[in-house]
Amino acid sequence: MFSGIVESVMPIVSSQELPNVYRIKVKKPSEFNDIKLGDSIACDGVCLTVEAFDDEQMTFALAAETIKVLEWNPQSWIGKKMNLERSLRFGDRIHGHLVTGHVDSLGTVTRASLEGESFFLDVKVKNTILPFVWKKGSVTLNGVSLTVNELNNDTVSVCLIPETLKRTNLGDLKVGSVVNVEPDYMARAIQRSLEVRKD
Repeated sequence: MFSGIVESVMPIVSSQELPNVYRIKVKKPSEFNDIKLGDSIACDGVCLTVEAFDDEQMTFALAAETIKVLEWNPQSWIGKKMNLERSLRFGDRIHGHLVTGHVDSLGTVTRASLEGESFFLDVKVKNTILPFVWKKGSVTLNGVSLTVNELNNDTVSVCLIPETLKRTNLGDLKVGSVVNVEPDYMARAIQRSLEVRKD
């Protein structure tokens, strides 16, 4: 479980394609000095398990389902900057919202506009997640917890403050960029509960 507050932005340094899996290595932030094998780290909002690490890098495996759903091709992403967040610990403050890292859809940027010090993003999302997104609700884009400013049909609008731009890779997005989208998981859980009750 995560909070959607990015701790560091680091690049993918290598990738290896194997049957039904990609194994990637990401540069290890110096402050990630407490990680262990098997730990969960959100990489651009995707919960991945630490397979190996040293002082310089961390190794993760992307399973077939992850590759299929997110259309990842890390081989072409070497050098791509990833938003990284370690999992929450009981007792920590939660500054964003509860995020699972179980991304199941992609969105496409239709607007990326810097106006003064604010960066406005419009992201077209899949109809399947619209029931879980509402104005002033929370949404996660590339692992970043954001507040929905507006929801117009299938387009989510958010506004990024300078601190968010400084600490994440969202400022690199352009019209046509693809982002990982995770809606509020509690809204999804409530809907599932209502569906079960109907049955």
